Amino acid sequence: MTGAPVNTGPGRLLVAVYGLFALAAGSRAGLQIATKYHEAPLAYTLSAFAAAVYVVLTVALARGARRTALAACAIELAGVLVVGTMSVFDPAAFPHATVWSGYGSGYGFVPLVLPVIGLFWIFSRSKSE
Repeated sequence: MTGAPVNTGPGRLLVAVYGLFALAAGSRAGLQIATKYHEAPLAYTLSAFAAAVYVVLTVALARGARRTALAACAIELAGVLVVGTMSVFDPAAFPHATVWSGYGSGYGFVPLVLPVIGLFWIFSRSKSE
């Protein structure tokens, strides 16, 4: 994949938002895992995984690593859709919320919209060789 840089212009805002989400999700998951992991291990592990995806996306977008960013955005979107759907239809499986529960409702649905924007940005700046 080649094309215009993904880490310039509005891409910088995307890097900043992913960085903020990496920090927020990582801090929350770290605290929850350290203090009450036994209460909801699945939820807290998924939140830590989401934070890791956000870190990968932040670095990949900042460095202009399109393929890595594309893969991470796809994983993020799949995670939001799968975990969001599971948390809506089987709330007992998620006694505590994750970053992606309810399609990211605890974060203003930004986790649902962000990968769509990320994918759009990457594809709009790319062209095939």
